[in-house]
Amino acid sequence: MRNAAFTTAICAVAAVAAACSSTPASHFYTLSPGETPAAVPASKTASFSVVVGPVSIPALVDMPQIVVSAGPNQVTIDEYNRWASPLQNNIERVVAENLVSMLGTPRVSVFQQSLNDAADYRVAIEVQSFESAPGVASTLNAVWIVRRTRDGRQEMGRTTVREVVVDKGYDALAAAHSRALAQMSREIADTIRSL
Repeated sequence: MRNAAFTTAICAVAAVAAACSSTPASHFYTLSPGETPAAVPASKTASFSVVVGPVSIPALVDMPQIVVSAGPNQVTIDEYNRWASPLQNNIERVVAENLVSMLGTPRVSVFQQSLNDAADYRVAIEVQSFESAPGVASTLNAVWIVRRTRDGRQEMGRTTVREVVVDKGYDALAAAHSRALAQMSREIADTIRSL
């Protein structure tokens, strides 16, 4: 009797181990800053400061898993392809890094980590849609506001970008989202310059 119970327990452990080993491995993705222009000479480095954030994103995509558009009114949540960090933080970081190179100022920080309460410019971003369709396109629709701190003057803008994705892989999808964020960063940088 004891032998049968022991054999049953060993078989149960083996079955659980076999089930775990057949589970696909998770893959993690991150957004990246756009192509950086040639280095700005030290004498031409801007001295103003910018804080990026807060950034808000739709609840639909506010999760570690990549949410994939499966049809006009349908999405799927991909359990094995995930963002390496919260999407909101990922977007803040990439926009901040883009602005460093686009504006030629090293004084760009993200809202959550900013030590500079008296930044010259503040950028708030509301992402209204962030759609992912592997092998089809990535879509970004966002409203943003740039505010000049010294006098409160502000400019509002909207960025709507659809980046075609030929490759069905998630690397290509993350790269397309990164290109869309680079486009939004360029528009924000242009607005900061005009202010």
